[in-house]
Amino acid sequence: MNKYVKYGLIGVLVLGALWAAAFFIKSNSKGAITYDTKKPFISSIEKKTVATGKVIPQEEVEIKPQISGIIDKIFLEEGEDVRAGDLIAVIKVVPNEQALNSALGRVRNAEAALSNVKIEYDRNKQLFDRGVISSQDFNNLQLRYDQAQLELENSRADYQIIRLGSAGGSASANTNIRATVNGTILEIPVEVGDQVIQSNNFNDGTTIATIADLKTMIFEGKVDEGEVGKLKIGMPLEISLGAIEDQKLEAKLKFIAPKGIEEAGAVQFKIEGDVALNDSIFIRAGYSANASLVLEKKDSIMVIPEALLQFDKETDKPYVEIATGDQQFERRDIEIGISDGVNVEIISGLTEEDEVKVWNKTEPIKRGEDEEEEATS
Repeated sequence: MNKYVKYGLIGVLVLGALWAAAFFIKSNSKGAITYDTKKPFISSIEKKTVATGKVIPQEEVEIKPQISGIIDKIFLEEGEDVRAGDLIAVIKVVPNEQALNSALGRVRNAEAALSNVKIEYDRNKQLFDRGVISSQDFNNLQLRYDQAQLELENSRADYQIIRLGSAGGSASANTNIRATVNGTILEIPVEVGDQVIQSNNFNDGTTIATIADLKTMIFEGKVDEGEVGKLKIGMPLEISLGAIEDQKLEAKLKFIAPKGIEEAGAVQFKIEGDVALNDSIFIRAGYSANASLVLEKKDSIMVIPEALLQFDKETDKPYVEIATGDQQFERRDIEIGISDGVNVEIISGLTEEDEVKVWNKTEPIKRGEDEEEEATS
């Protein structure tokens, strides 16, 4: 019995040794990691920044009423082209009862005053014609009579303005809301029946319509404070519209804000650019847009892919690894220049013949026969 146990243990040990040997051989059948290399090459680099914003008309004109009242009729709609003088809406005047009553009382007082002065004027005119009173006395009376007539006319005009909106008794002068410029109606924020207020020193007044020339558009956006110092008036912009794909518009930078605005912890500066419109594209006011600006450009310079760079943990200086033999590399410190996010300029430290190590490149792992059969199945 001991004999069989002995042989059994020996068999188990032999099988274990064979299994360990097979596992070791299979583990070592995987290929060793190899690294590719790339040489520096000559290319051009543009360092760009992108400003987010929108395309808007250069000027927008708000049409406001000259008198308070209620919108009676609206004749045009948003999106229609108008010329200066075109009728947009009509306001119905709703007079203030207290002001109307006060104006009516002024009219009656003026009528009574004129009546009394006229009686005295008529009596003294007869005396003046007979030579009883002097011309100076009559001239003074004539002046009082003329002033009384003028006061009555003014009081009646004020009453008509309060009651109808116009001194002539017709409300067309003040109650007809007309376009003041040529352009397109962008917005009519009121409806029939809405109450509107005239513009005065204490109130901006109600906007009846907004008109703008859609043939003269600008880009309005913001750039970060770290890049605003590199911008110059007249720089070209490439505008991409969010609403229109595969279309680019050209523009020229015309304004850089002298004061920044803090947003979400970062200081942003407003910029504006004149947009050159394409007749084949209809640009609506307020389209979201991105403007690409070339901050710096260099032609025919030595570059490498930026992914090949490494940085020293202590000094944060860039370096690469250069091939010295078959899968043998050494560190080489370099000086870099501008980057476009893909390639980076090499100022010093490399030549066009150097082979730079490419990271994270491995050769395919070799598989055993059983694994290949399982993969194919």
